[in-house]
Amino acid sequence: MDDVRLDNLGQTIVAALPGAALAHGVAFGQLALTVETSKIVDVVRFLRDDPGYRFVSFIDVTAVDYPGRERRFDVVYHLMSPTLNTRIRLKAEASETTQVPSIISVFPGADWFEREAYDLYGVIFVGHPDMRRLLTDYGFDGHPLRKDFPLSGFVEVRYDDQEKRVVYEPVRLNQEFRKFDFLSPWEGADYTIPGDEKADVKP
Repeated sequence: MDDVRLDNLGQTIVAALPGAALAHGVAFGQLALTVETSKIVDVVRFLRDDPGYRFVSFIDVTAVDYPGRERRFDVVYHLMSPTLNTRIRLKAEASETTQVPSIISVFPGADWFEREAYDLYGVIFVGHPDMRRLLTDYGFDGHPLRKDFPLSGFVEVRYDDQEKRVVYEPVRLNQEFRKFDFLSPWEGADYTIPGDEKADVKP
């Protein structure tokens, strides 16, 4: 579907869902809708059930973190319509405390995707039947895909041979700064590597 037809499709959907679908745009050959967060269930149900659209194939739910914004997360949904042979992206803004309605009642396959977004970003989905962490360990502190989460994490996990069990310990950085020369192909070493002196010898 070309960009003009996608733009017309976006205009039609926004007109059909006043107050729920707020805006649309076309980028990289894909239609994107900005959606009112509290109305996300109504939007996906409409897109699934309306015979003119039939976005019946659920692809995923994820989030994007913009920590400088008041509503720091974009909760992103991807659907596909085999009837129209096109995909659509839905974006809904959420803060750390926003209760995003779960779309499981419309697409049961969203179950683990919403759990993953909760686990890794801290997006709260209400109406989800089992809102537990999915990928991190029991008692994990924080949400590791947030941009303000430290790269080193808060704890390190190792197997203790003396205690014969897995132990959790605070991260210890034994040296504040270390410089390694990995011979970056972009920067290169600032000294002559053995063998390079031959490059300056002219036959």
